[in-house]
Amino acid sequence: MDYYSSCNRCCVVVFVTALCFLALSVQCRPFHQYSQFRVLSQISASPSPAPEGSDSFSPISRENSSAAVFSVMSYGAVGDGVSDDTQAFKTAWDNACQSDESAVILIPKHYTFMIQSAIFTGPCKNELVFQIEGSMMPPDGPNSWPKNFSKRQWLVFYRINGMTMQGGGLIDGRGQKWWDLPCKPHKVKNGTIPPGPCDSPVALRFFWSSKLIVKGLKIKNSPQFHFRFDSCHDVHIDSLYVKSPSGSPNTDGIHIENSNDVQIYNSVISNGDDCVSIGAGSYNVDIRNITCGPSHGISIGSLGIKNSRACVSNITVRDSVIKHSDNGVRIKTWQGGYGSVSKITFDNIHMDTVRNPIMIDQYYCSNKACLNQSSAVYVNDISYTNIKGTYDVRSPPMHLACSDAIPCTNLTLYDVELLPSLGQRILDPFCWNAYGDIKAVTVPPVFCLMEGFPHALLTSDVDQC
Repeated sequence: MDYYSSCNRCCVVVFVTALCFLALSVQCRPFHQYSQFRVLSQISASPSPAPEGSDSFSPISRENSSAAVFSVMSYGAVGDGVSDDTQAFKTAWDNACQSDESAVILIPKHYTFMIQSAIFTGPCKNELVFQIEGSMMPPDGPNSWPKNFSKRQWLVFYRINGMTMQGGGLIDGRGQKWWDLPCKPHKVKNGTIPPGPCDSPVALRFFWSSKLIVKGLKIKNSPQFHFRFDSCHDVHIDSLYVKSPSGSPNTDGIHIENSNDVQIYNSVISNGDDCVSIGAGSYNVDIRNITCGPSHGISIGSLGIKNSRACVSNITVRDSVIKHSDNGVRIKTWQGGYGSVSKITFDNIHMDTVRNPIMIDQYYCSNKACLNQSSAVYVNDISYTNIKGTYDVRSPPMHLACSDAIPCTNLTLYDVELLPSLGQRILDPFCWNAYGDIKAVTVPPVFCLMEGFPHALLTSDVDQC
């Protein structure tokens, strides 16, 4: 009996030991084999802050959980915020780009990586995940920028077909020394721009790329635009947090140019220029659930600079909040341009202490020395629905300044209610050569909007793209 008891005890000990060893061996498997993808929340019904970054590695989907991981640390990155880690990033990119299986380029947390201006080029053999868990930053200001490198861009992603950029890390553009250049708009005195170089880099630029997802990132203090998408198609932007000081010049949050089928959702943007700006050649852009401000608002334009042709259509901005900003929803064009802006919808937008909540400015001029010109970008079929809130009394709640030569047409206002943020005096809207229809009583009333369609436009040569 004692013999069998001893054997049983030995078997139990051996069995328990084997289980512990098996558990440890599973936990110590290679990182990329057991990484699970976190799923971001679905698009919310009303504006809300972007989600906080997760502390865990967060790949994009369960089917890619076995993707090969290319950590920049494996290619010589130091991550001390001082050493130049550019080559490690480029080597990791090149290897991941040429991988025959799905690949994750990992920028790990607890490190800060200093990277020079760089171009990451495709097309790649597979779809990539660019996973930012640590911090990334450029050289500190123009004097630290290599003389033979372009000062117009920092990180460029070129000819990419299928990439997700995401993570809980931080992109710090270190913009202060660029903003302090004497040529910047807020430094100019008496309309005179001091001599000297004035280029400043866009933080992240995507060029000639498609099937892009950018989500869950935090970025701050870009020297110029934070994100720029040029000649891109099929872009989904979600849950970004963008921040720079309200006085920082030209720091647009997201700029779209010559791009189509773009979605911008669920993001918080506070900066010194437009939260979102849409340039020439863009169409099919859906902007939803943005919390914007302080800023210059959400803008289409500026368009038609230097007598250029600009075509923008099928743009929707909805379910958003704009607060403490110089503008709300704005269309801005230069005199002398041509082309058209059409099929634009602004719907369900709350204004909180905003100057110019609704604005069309066809006399846009950045230097106050622009000449009057007879041609203009044609503004047509613009809808403002359920625009409510308060305006800064330094400017009227609606400013519809259309071209002398080519009036704005088919402007529609429905359920618009804008009240002064301070005091009781309601300012009258301003209109010039603006035609359209008021579908319901507005506050304040827009008596200056002309009905019908201008007869002069029927016989004019209007470029409607």
